[in-house]
Amino acid sequence: MAGFLRAVPGDNSGMTIAPPESSEYAPYYGKYVSLVPGGDVLKTLAGQVEETLAFLRGLSESQSLARYQAGKWSIKEVAGHLSDTERVFGYRALRFARNDSTALSGFEQDDYVVQGGFDACPWGELIGEFEAVRRATLQLFRHLGPEAWQRRGVANNNEVSVRALAYIIAGHERHHVGIVRERYL
Repeated sequence: MAGFLRAVPGDNSGMTIAPPESSEYAPYYGKYVSLVPGGDVLKTLAGQVEETLAFLRGLSESQSLARYQAGKWSIKEVAGHLSDTERVFGYRALRFARNDSTALSGFEQDDYVVQGGFDACPWGELIGEFEAVRRATLQLFRHLGPEAWQRRGVANNNEVSVRALAYIIAGHERHHVGIVRERYL
């Protein structure tokens, strides 16, 4: 794991988390990891809070119900999916960072969206939920020591590192917000 941590001038922690190696996550997640600029994943996650909130707050309640195609999620459902997925991945990161070696099951995102009932939620509340979840995720990651970032566990029958989970969360958000910008609006 050489090069895992790098000193960053001016950073309070004195370190930044280098991008994960491809052996630290299942190939499926490579598309998300690749969307995160190299450097400081914590800065990326923090920046996404403000950027994504500004974008989402610019959409009306009626726009939030838009679907770009029949059978696709509404923007509200995308927002709910972002929060649900970040909770699941954040929980995985917490368990593995705390050196819990219990294998964790996967989750079916489409079932979560159906059961979430997001279209019935007020748009402002879904935006607030995204903000709360992301701020909690940031607090978790900001308080991890170097050894915790390197730990790995098994989730959905695949080994994944804590640092890969941070990059996956950031890339997953970037992926879905990109789709909303390109296909919905």
